[in-house]
Parts: sequence; C-alpha cells; structure tokens
Amino acid sequence: MSQTNLNRIFNPRQVAVVGASEKAGTIGNALMRNLVDGGFVGSVLPVNPKYNTMYGQACVESVSALETGVDLAVIATPMHSVADIVAECVEKKIGGAVIISAGGKEIGEAGRKIEERIRHIANQGGLRIVGPNCMGIIRPSVNLNASFAAEMPVGGNLAFVSQSGAICTAILDLALKERIGFSHFVSIGSMLDVDFGDMIDFLGNDYSAKSILLYIENLTNFRKFMSAARSVSRIKPIIVLKSGRSPAGARAAASHTGAMAGEDAVYDAAFKRAGIVRVDTIEELFDCAELMAKQPRPHGPRLAILTNGGGPGVMATDTLARHGQEPAPLDLETVQAFDAFLPDFWSRGNPIDILGDASAQRFGLALAICFNSKNLDGVLVILAPQALTDPLSVAETLAAAVQERRFPVFACWMGGKRIAPAVDVLNAAGIPTYETPERAVRAFLYMVEYARNLEMLLEVPPKIAGDMVFDQEKARRLIAGAPDQGFMSESDSNEILTAYGLPMIRTQIATTEAQAARIARELGYPVVMKLHSPDIAHKTDAGGVRLDLRGDGEIDEAFRQIVASARQYKPDARIEGVTLQPYFSNPDYEVLLGAKRDPNFGPVILFGMGGIYTEVLKDRSLGLPPMNRLLARRLMQETKAYSLLQGYRNRPAADMQRLEEMIIRLSQLLIDFPDITELDMNPVLIKDSKPVAVDARILVSPLAMPSSLHLVIGPYPEEDESHMLSVDGHRIFVRPVKPEDSPLFTALFKTLSPTTIYYRFFGALKELNPEMLARFTQIDYDREIALVAIDEEAQTDNILGVARIIGDADGKTGEFAVLVGDAWQGRGIGGKLLEKCLLIAEKQGFKTVHGIVLKENKNMLTLGKKLGFEAKRDLDAGENRLVIHFGKS
Repeated sequence: MSQTNLNRIFNPRQVAVVGASEKAGTIGNALMRNLVDGGFVGSVLPVNPKYNTMYGQACVESVSALETGVDLAVIATPMHSVADIVAECVEKKIGGAVIISAGGKEIGEAGRKIEERIRHIANQGGLRIVGPNCMGIIRPSVNLNASFAAEMPVGGNLAFVSQSGAICTAILDLALKERIGFSHFVSIGSMLDVDFGDMIDFLGNDYSAKSILLYIENLTNFRKFMSAARSVSRIKPIIVLKSGRSPAGARAAASHTGAMAGEDAVYDAAFKRAGIVRVDTIEELFDCAELMAKQPRPHGPRLAILTNGGGPGVMATDTLARHGQEPAPLDLETVQAFDAFLPDFWSRGNPIDILGDASAQRFGLALAICFNSKNLDGVLVILAPQALTDPLSVAETLAAAVQERRFPVFACWMGGKRIAPAVDVLNAAGIPTYETPERAVRAFLYMVEYARNLEMLLEVPPKIAGDMVFDQEKARRLIAGAPDQGFMSESDSNEILTAYGLPMIRTQIATTEAQAARIARELGYPVVMKLHSPDIAHKTDAGGVRLDLRGDGEIDEAFRQIVASARQYKPDARIEGVTLQPYFSNPDYEVLLGAKRDPNFGPVILFGMGGIYTEVLKDRSLGLPPMNRLLARRLMQETKAYSLLQGYRNRPAADMQRLEEMIIRLSQLLIDFPDITELDMNPVLIKDSKPVAVDARILVSPLAMPSSLHLVIGPYPEEDESHMLSVDGHRIFVRPVKPEDSPLFTALFKTLSPTTIYYRFFGALKELNPEMLARFTQIDYDREIALVAIDEEAQTDNILGVARIIGDADGKTGEFAVLVGDAWQGRGIGGKLLEKCLLIAEKQGFKTVHGIVLKENKNMLTLGKKLGFEAKRDLDAGENRLVIHFGKS
C-alpha cells in the first residue's frame, strides 16, 4: 500500500487516542500523558465513551464521531474490538493507525483470525497499520510521543526500529544516559501491515534519518526487504541485530550443501548482499548506535590508538588483530612531530603511548598531531586512571579539540566513580564513550565494515568474455522426469549441469562387471568407480568409491566390493550398478560448489573447501542469485580456500575466471528452475588450473511458483530484450541495463553535447562519478525499468540511447528519463525506448508515470504528446511536468 500514508503516521497534525484514559497505570493514560506533556504541537483527540473531556481536550465516544481525515489513530483497546475500530478508521479516511493492543497471532489461532480480519479491512480501505502488539512510535523533532514509553529521547539523526518492546525500553534508557538522539523511534510489533521493508523505504527518503538501526526477530516480505535495503544502504548505513543465531534454528538437510547452509548463515549472506552491517549482541547494537549518532563515518580502517597506559593500548591492538586489522602505521613526519614534545621513551609507534604522567595539555598536543595526519581514519583516546592524570581535564581538552577533527573520534575512559564527571563531559560534547577498549574498537570496525560495503556496492563487475549459452529445454526435460523422492541419478544430474555449460567429467554407467571393464578400457586407465544408487547420498560412507583402478582385474574386484559394501550399509537400497570416470591423480585443489533452496530467501549458492572434509572444516561462504563476476569473486574471497587457489608453493593458481563463470552458470540454473531443492558438485577438482566437477547430485521437489518469483532479488529480465529499426533502417538491439554497462555509459556521456547534458541533468556536468554510474547501471529490476539501445551493426557494443522509469517503493508511480546520444537524435530511438518502458510499466502494475522536461527541450515535449502524456506547465520554474495515467478510459 501507499507510502504516502506512512508520512501521515510519522508527521501527523492530529492524533486520535482510541482507548484514552485518565486512570493512572493504564496504557491509555500513558499515551495521553506522553502526547500532552510531551508538547505535541498538533491536535490530540481522546476517544472514549466514558469521558466528556480528558487532559483539557474534548473527548468523543467513538472514531465515527471524529472529523474526517485525521492523520493518525493510536488504538489501545482490547484486541477483540480492534477490527471494528479499524473499520471506523477506514470510513473516516484516517491516514494510519498504531495498534498497541496485544492478543493477535502470538496467542494462537483465535488471535491470528482477528489479525486477518483487521488486515482485510485495512487493505480494502488503504489504511496503513503499525503493530499490533507494539509500544508505539516516537518522533522527538516534532514532540510526538505516541507510545507508552516512560520518557522521550532527545532529537537526533538515528532511526531505530524494533520488533521487541523490551529492546526498545533498553535502548531508550541507554539513549538518555549517553545522550543519543533519535529522528524516529519505532516499535513495529507483529507487522500485520507495515514491516521492515516499508520502514527502510520510508526512512531512506527522510532526510532527518542519517542512519538506520534495526532489531529483527523475523522478516515477512523477504523480497521487499532486500529491495529496500539494497536501495537505501547506498545512501545511509543500516545496522541490524538479528536474534536467533543458534544452530537449533538450522533445518536438516540431505547434502553437504544443505548441512552447511543453515538458516542464520543465509541471513548473513542476505544482509551482506544488501550492504547491511550485522552486529552480534545488544551491547554491540548500543555501541554502534552511539558511534553512528555522534560521529562521522570513517573512510577506512586506519585507526590511531592514543593512550596513557600500555596495557589498554595492547588490548585495543589485540581486538583489531582478531578482526584482521592492525593499528595504522605512523609516517615519519608524524613520529617526528611526537618526538618534538613527548618524553624520549614514548612508544614511537601506534598505539601511541604518551605515558602515565600525561597531562591534559600533552593529550591535547597529541590529538592535534593525529588530526593533522593524512594517514588516519579515526582516533580512539584511552584514558587509564593514573595518579598524575586528571580524567576531567583531559575530557574537557578532548571536547574542545574535536571541533577541528575530520574523522571519528571516540573515547574509552576506564574506571568507576572517579571518571563519571569526565564521561558526562564527553557525552555532552558528542564523543562516544566506551567502558573497555575492546568495545570501542569493535564499534569502529562495524562502521568500517559499512564503508567497505558501500565501496563494494559501487564496484563495476567485469564483463564475461563471450555469450553464455544454456540448453534450458534439455534441463527442463530431465528435471520433469526426476523422481518424486530422493536425488536424481548422477548421470541425469551431470547432463543437467552440462546443459548449462558447467565442466563435468566424462561419466558412464555400468550394470555388470563385464560392462564396467569395457567402459574402463574405452575411457583409458586409470579410472574411478563409484556406486550408482538413488538411495545412498554419501557414497564414501557406504564404501562406494574406488580410485586409481588400472586393469580389468581391479575393475571386477572393485565392482563386487562396492555392491557388497552398499548392501551391507543399506540393505533396502536400490543398487543400479556403478559409474566410471577418468582418474585425476593428485589434483591441485578440491572445492565444493552447491546450492540449497531456503524457504525464505529462495536459492542460495555455496562455495568452499571440497572433498571428504567439507563438513569438518566448514570453510564455506554463501551467496544469493543472480550472480555476476564481481559477486562470484567476492563469494570465493570469503573462504580460506581462496588464498590457496591463488597458487601455493609449486601448485599453479586456479583459473579464477572459469570458477567465476561456473558460479554464474549455476546461478542461472537456479533462476530458471525453482524446483531445485539441493545441488552438490563435490568435489570440483582443479588440475593444471582448470576446474572440473567429478561428482554431482540434484534433489528436486515441486515449488508452486514461477521462475524469478522464487528469488529475493529480481533477476535480469531477459524477456524485455527486443530488436528494432531506427527510422533510417539501422538495426538496434534493445535490452535492460546490466551492472557491466558502466564503461558503456561513460563512453556515451563523452559523446554528449553540453545542450544534451543540460536537458537530461538540468545543469552542467563534466563526468559521471562512480556513485552516479552505480546508480545508472546497478538496477533493482523490481522497482526500476531501464533499457538501452545497442548498435547491432557495430563491431563493439555502443549505447546509442537509454530510457528508464524509476518506480516508487509501492510500484504504482514512476518517474521517466530519456537520453539519446547527439549523433543518434532524430532517428526515433528515444521514442521507441520510452514507449517500451511504458509498456513494461503498465504490465507491472504502474498507475502513473511522470517526468520533468525543460521548456527549451521542444523535441521531448513533442515526443511526450505523441506518446499520450499530459503536459502541466510550471511557468515560474521554466519546466513542464509530463504525466501519463494507465487504466484510464
């Protein structure tokens, strides 16, 4: 539903409190008291048939007695009455509701039915709902405390959204103590309607929220969440504490991949893909909240540790080391600056130990040197209680000095009562304070992780050499014939993977000893023999693998031993013979590549150490389709195996580009076939740099969902590709924009005249910076339509023009833009691109598309009229607003 009504919830002019009360100790009373005493500047409208007035306000008996168009209703009545109240809210055209009431799905089936009725009524009437079973919402900047929280936090730039009311109260207490300010404080409750995806989208468009902090117990609309997070994390950090890391939540699985791709690991992969930083504990959530709210984000990990005690400096260094970092090295100029005033026996390195007799003046001079250094991204100031150091004086010096800093500065004042006044000074100055060096360093590193996430989101993936060809029809036939239970045969699994271009070792099936010997001679000795049984998943466990067989006699003996061993291992198993393959002696590396269908996030790809020790070593990483070369490389980089694959001693490096392409091909297979439940290629042997899968298994189970809807990230919409002719007969290929198109956009921009740039960007622009290139090429296909025209007659790809429609979070309204290179203007390219974008938008359910066109841009105004846009002029701004509505008769 519309995000417009979310704005009415969080920026209301009138708030109706349904269930308002003057009785102390009731939620209705707490809500009224917080709104009135909190200084809310709008109208507070109590609703309760038992009162005529309340807190000096006229009280009405029901929502139906309110004036039409109230912005927000806060409902605190018994749950059984809420559905009827919601119906009244819809009738009175109220913008949104916050349902405090508990007693919904958390109590069982009866509560679930109540929630379903509420949802149906609200959906029919377009009413947005926060809750039920929530504490309420707080907006300090407008003195809105529509909650039953004890106190109002101070205003700030941090937005906090939590499913848990207990976590909300804990954060509020901390905020008051540490003077952390909030732009929004939201208890989201059971998420009957408004969920985390909605809140991320809303907060992403609210300039007052600079950072977003989430406490998540579970998600609802996973695809909407991923779409919102991937969009917003580019412009502001999102920090998440997701409860439920324990392995008890992992689901049982039949394969190596399934066993290693537990539920929590998939959340990790999803958060990483979305650019979200995940913390592990409530303590870390608090620490991140304080640093985010008070300090600028670091540009890198180069941390200076300034301390008056060696031990605390070592503790901070050890924490950095545990996270793969170390203190920033000091350049010669900085060391010489310290030498000029520090005693001869200072540490002469980082940590910068300025000794136990350090005065406030010495701290101040040291800080000034750190601030002047060009090789630092942050400063941690540690003060240990020393007889000759006054904590309060040092705090006052630090508070004065931070006004000149250009990167985050934070403090660890160690001690108890003696340092309390100093900590108050630091908090008042906006300097985050931590009780231990470890907590301070961890909070800084989480901010570094966000900066690194942002940098990676702006990277341009390298292009794949040549076109990837897939035999989708062959794979479809094989999957259609898969057994209802158990894994597909190894031979069928191999054929499916081969159809998608994955390098599979040559494999043949033998049902008798004589046939096995004949096949072995054809393959050429030595060979590998493996059990062929649909009922035994792990062949090694059943004694079903024999390596390096070099003659007919060994073949006969191995055949008999494998069959006998399998029957002993599982007497009721179907034994369909053996498979034979060429033997790869002494491979350089063994890796695992697999996939699992997660019930929430859809298909998940796994890469890691392969072979029989896969589950023991647990060296693996997870990623979500769709994949490109950059994402495939990152997937591998997150494992220890990646370092080995670069070459080790006398072993050559693996062909990383081939491994990347294997991951991309597997990704496409998972996109095309939602029914794939689990898939293993283990091991993938790498010999002389080249990878080949020698064992593969696929488990299929029906999924009543068409391709692409089973994914949490919308894949490249191949169905939107087409061919067209320009008005002068030039052949042009039209396709959606890809992340790899960044160099093509740069090349197009260099051909544009100043006038074309002005018409498109409404001003002068010398180049497309990395942020703009990422924005133009890394498309969320769920909420944006972007098409390019490629010259089919040229030797290399050249973009001739581009058109896009950027949709709002609800997918109902979008804004269009068109750009055509100067040399190709006047050939009908822009019109055909925009017309195709409009057709796609209408098919996807858009209701309105609009765009701003300068009055000088006569050609675009003419094109808009031709395509059916209505023109609305803004004479003062010198602009025209073109609007088209779909579905109008």
